[in-house]
Amino acid sequence: MVGVGVFGRNHARVYQELEQQGEPVRLLGVVDPDTSRADAVAREFGCKAFGSVLQLLTTHSEVQAVSVAAPTVHHLSVARELMNAGVDVLIEKPLASTLAEADELVALAASKKRIIQVGHLERFNPAVRATLPILTHPMFFEVHRLSVFTPRSLDVDVVLDLMIHDLDIVLAFAKSPVREVRAVGLPILSGKVDIANVRLEFESGCIANFTASRVSTERVRKLRFFQPRQYVSLDYSRQEVLVFTVGPESGSAIPTVNPQIGVNKPSVASEEPLHAELKSFLHAVRQRSTPVVSLEDGRRALALALQILSAIREHSKKVDLAGMARV
Repeated sequence: MVGVGVFGRNHARVYQELEQQGEPVRLLGVVDPDTSRADAVAREFGCKAFGSVLQLLTTHSEVQAVSVAAPTVHHLSVARELMNAGVDVLIEKPLASTLAEADELVALAASKKRIIQVGHLERFNPAVRATLPILTHPMFFEVHRLSVFTPRSLDVDVVLDLMIHDLDIVLAFAKSPVREVRAVGLPILSGKVDIANVRLEFESGCIANFTASRVSTERVRKLRFFQPRQYVSLDYSRQEVLVFTVGPESGSAIPTVNPQIGVNKPSVASEEPLHAELKSFLHAVRQRSTPVVSLEDGRRALALALQILSAIREHSKKVDLAGMARV
């Protein structure tokens, strides 16, 4: 485990829990340049603490897989060191700071024959998994991801911090290249974009609207989409899905005022997404199989997020947001 901030500590916790539950995995150590933080997490989860990846690899040559939850700017250098040592890696989202870095990771993984999974956690949300069998031909998405302000992850914009989760999900659901991006974003409490609204048009004709904020007064994690004869509402936080179906044979498990609209609540197998994500990663490592969230998936989400940030900058110049801020 490299990087034991909020995300990294959770990875360490889950690895220990998986070991206790009988999974063939053992948490050997945690790495963080803040050695006091590494020591505290190591004591909490019964492993060793290291100040660098080199110290970990020198002490434990048997290391096979590592989660990387370091700041995004360090993903490439940390993952490169691990892959060169023959270690498989889970890299937290966003995959990298730039597409050039992402491409280097792709090339390294191929040359070193390493398994790399990208930490797009919502792919493992039980509500998302329960939605996959329902998908037919989604044509309109409305997505909201709102958070109250915290000083966490201020090294990246809200698009790379929060919205990228939903970009990855919608790309996986829509299964179509993006044709057009329109976006607006504003810095509110940090030096980077804290709130953003985005409209995507896909080549299939599908439209997706996204709103992401880390300066909200409430926490919201919802995705809704329309497809022929159906409206699907997904709540990431509550891990719930509601499906509204129009038609005489729609059927309904939930009473409705309109007999032509059936409302059903698909069964959702409750599981902490991080548990599912790390189990999936370990399975890919053992089987030498392509991870559920591949490097290519992570690069695709990053490319779209960077395109959105470019569109936000262009919009800011066009309307002279900097000038407005000086007034």
